[in-house]
Amino acid sequence: MGKRTETKSKRQIMKEQRIKRQKQQRVITLGIIIVAVIIVAGLLISPSILQANAPVGNIVQITPIDRPQVNFNATGDPNAPVHMINFSDFQCPFCGRFARETEPLIIENYVKTGKVYFEFIPYGPGGMAIGQESVDAALAAFCAGDQGKFWEYHDMLFANQTGENVGDFIPKRLDAFAQALGLNMDQFNTCLKQKKFEAKYQAGIEQGQKANIGGTPSFLINGKLIEGALPYEEFKKEIDAALSAAGVQP
Repeated sequence: MGKRTETKSKRQIMKEQRIKRQKQQRVITLGIIIVAVIIVAGLLISPSILQANAPVGNIVQITPIDRPQVNFNATGDPNAPVHMINFSDFQCPFCGRFARETEPLIIENYVKTGKVYFEFIPYGPGGMAIGQESVDAALAAFCAGDQGKFWEYHDMLFANQTGENVGDFIPKRLDAFAQALGLNMDQFNTCLKQKKFEAKYQAGIEQGQKANIGGTPSFLINGKLIEGALPYEEFKKEIDAALSAAGVQP
């Protein structure tokens, strides 16, 4: 009897140890799952929290460029012999280079002289925006256009562009740009909140995709595709060729 009782006790002990190990394993597994969930949640939530708490930072002010016959995101005589469309992402560094260095010369020498009608269409490479900041910036520019200041906001965005998805165009800064331009902030914020120009933005994406626009910046000059932030002299050659083809003296 003593041996049976001793054997039974050992089995009971082994069973209890096994149950204890199983409980410990379940606790460890649950702990790993909880830590994983916290890490994933942190990755998803922390960017928005950081953006919400981030300071506005320095705002580069602009000197407004005189653009003739502004029509929302276009400028110049709509009956001009040359139509030039700029497909561009506000976060694209080469788009910024074109906007700051070359576009003002085209405005001065061709748009103001009635030879070129210039249009800007927000567009990411292949139709895919570089990031959410690109989309938000485009919609904000359209909302500024709703108050007649698309081009001023366009200039403000490119003047304050420092990189891609680095926080240049978080909501606080988009608001700060609007304030700097003297926009009606209630109207501006309502426009953004209601995504008033989302359909217009999507229409531009579709237009670019139908034209097989790939990288940014890209241009259509009377339908001819020109790619890249080329020097002004290269654009001058293309515009003058389009003018000559239209029977107009460059």
